[in-house]
Amino acid sequence: MNWINLTKEEQLHQIKVNSNTKPQIIFKHSTRCSISSMAKNRLERSTQPDEMDFYFLDLLQYRLLSNKIAEDFKVYHESPQILVIKNGECIYDESHSGIDMDEIIEQAMDGSII
Repeated sequence: MNWINLTKEEQLHQIKVNSNTKPQIIFKHSTRCSISSMAKNRLERSTQPDEMDFYFLDLLQYRLLSNKIAEDFKVYHESPQILVIKNGECIYDESHSGIDMDEIIEQAMDGSII
């Protein structure tokens, strides 16, 4: 998995801009949560599509950024959580055992900009 570390609020603007040409995926991860570790493991064992960028947010270290993501994309904060961003908006979010690469791909490709 080629994670892009999400550490700065300025990156959210770039994610929105980039989402106009290809889906942007944000994975919010809690390093203290075994369910979050399992979800991350499942994602990392999957094949990452080239048509998407995958961002990794350590929400314990960057809690304020995690809150900003919830606010900007109008989603309820959960952990672990996956968000699919297209055309500047969150079109899909899922948490816990619902995080699945096939579902991410299906949601990101629906009405595709790719």
